[in-house]
Amino acid sequence: MLTGIDHVQIAIPALGEEEARRFYVDVLGFSEVPKPAELAARGGGWFELGSLRLHLGVDKDFHPAAKAHIAFLTSDLATLIARARAGGYRLVEDAPIDGYDRIFVFDPFGNRIELMQPK
Repeated sequence: MLTGIDHVQIAIPALGEEEARRFYVDVLGFSEVPKPAELAARGGGWFELGSLRLHLGVDKDFHPAAKAHIAFLTSDLATLIARARAGGYRLVEDAPIDGYDRIFVFDPFGNRIELMQPK
């Protein structure tokens, strides 16, 4: 029986780690944590923010997740939007959902991420 989610993984292209850090650390507020030595040679990165754990995995045949996405809850959507705009990242509004303010932001590689703030 499932009891929770340990982490989510997003694919990135080879040599995309620095761009990924700028987005996931500077815009979304994650901190990078060391990968286990046996996995470090694969590239990518591991990031944490509170109980959230995000893994970025290098995919040699990378294609962005333009429809599938992660939805992160936030308590300060306006700040995340401002950081994304300042960094030049693409933001897209979508149909409203009762009880939430939300927006989609695309990471440097075109992966779609939903940011949701409960009203």
